[in-house]
Amino acid sequence: MPERTPDGRYIIVDGRLWRATDPSLDESARQKFVKALMDARRAVGSAKRAGDAEAEREARARVHSAKVSLGERGPVWWDDGAPDYTRTLLKNTPYKTQG
Repeated sequence: MPERTPDGRYIIVDGRLWRATDPSLDESARQKFVKALMDARRAVGSAKRAGDAEAEREARARVHSAKVSLGERGPVWWDDGAPDYTRTLLKNTPYKTQG
């Protein structure tokens, strides 16, 4: 399990922040979106192996859609006005004492 920031908004992977799944999602919705994400990721791999650029584009769009549904992309799921540090190096954020 990856390390999280103290507020639970991000996971830390290789010194970079990635937005965590919205904790307000109920478990059945979360599972549905995770399944959709995994299916889409497998489709990306299949399309790449087949050299099918159109199928890869469509599969990547499905990955993005699932991540938005999980709260990992798109509008932030918190409402206190804090900025989004997704993809930012930990050392360049207020969380820099973490990790």
